[in-house]
Amino acid sequence: MKNCLAAIILILSFCSTKLYAQEIDTIPVNTKGMNIKLKRSPLPSRQGPLNFEPVKIKPLVVNAKVNYWKTRTNIGININQAQFSDNWKGGGTNSIAVGGLLNYRAEYNKNSYSYVSELILQYGKVKNKDQLQKKTNDRIFWDNKASFQLSKSWFFFGSVSFESQFDNGYRYFRNNNQEEQQVLISRFMAPGYLTESIGFEYKPVNYFSTRIGTGTARQTFVLDSTVYDGKKNVYGVDKGKRFRNELAFQVVSAFDKDIFKNTNLKARYNMFIPYEDISFSRIDHRLDVALTAKINKFMNTSLTGVILFDKDTDPKVQANQTLALGFGFTFPR
Repeated sequence: MKNCLAAIILILSFCSTKLYAQEIDTIPVNTKGMNIKLKRSPLPSRQGPLNFEPVKIKPLVVNAKVNYWKTRTNIGININQAQFSDNWKGGGTNSIAVGGLLNYRAEYNKNSYSYVSELILQYGKVKNKDQLQKKTNDRIFWDNKASFQLSKSWFFFGSVSFESQFDNGYRYFRNNNQEEQQVLISRFMAPGYLTESIGFEYKPVNYFSTRIGTGTARQTFVLDSTVYDGKKNVYGVDKGKRFRNELAFQVVSAFDKDIFKNTNLKARYNMFIPYEDISFSRIDHRLDVALTAKINKFMNTSLTGVILFDKDTDPKVQANQTLALGFGFTFPR
């Protein structure tokens, strides 16, 4: 009996020791922060060859065309009208004024070649009660320039420009009866100017450029003899002739930039030095400035001015200025 009991106790002791060992073997160990490196298996491993099969993809054809042309058209219309009753004590004169502007610009750029064509048409008229109609603006200007890029800021260019007016221009005076009279002094192609020029252009930025026309020719046309009004020479053309040709050195500078939000400043300066005048006493200067501010989508206000010094037309400096409020449209929008 004692032997059986001893055997049972021995068996139980052996089993409990085995269970305890199993519990210790399964205790989890925190390996965070421990530098454990796995040894590479010394047994060689062999990978089979990778087989790639080509996949045929159909080419995607995009039907797209590159347009090297950029165009812009500005149209402005302004109207001013005033009406007074016969017994209006504040004084005033019934009047109506209408003005219009069209500015078209087309530009072509491809590689080192560029072409720019700009057309400016301006016309305005005012009519006051008991007075003759008078022009407030009248100009036709068409400039064409082709250029080839020589370096980052320098171009070789050739240009042709035309300038004249739409309507008759008059000199006004009053006779002995204080009646207003008019005398014709200009009209379409009297005068008219055609200028051809070749040279170099400096254009460091998109909004500013200067042309240096070392070889420039200008033809001045007077195709209506009635504008002479007893004079032997008008606009540099002798009476009995139709045009005059001049060779000259020309400088043309242009500036066109939005200086503020919705406010654009555009200026153009032209200096013309005839080669035949070695004393440089007949240098022609012309400065055109236009400041345009956009009020809303369809309305704007503009301030324009011209300063001209040309001894062939007048020995003194000529100037005009116009302030207008009207409708403006730009295409494409």
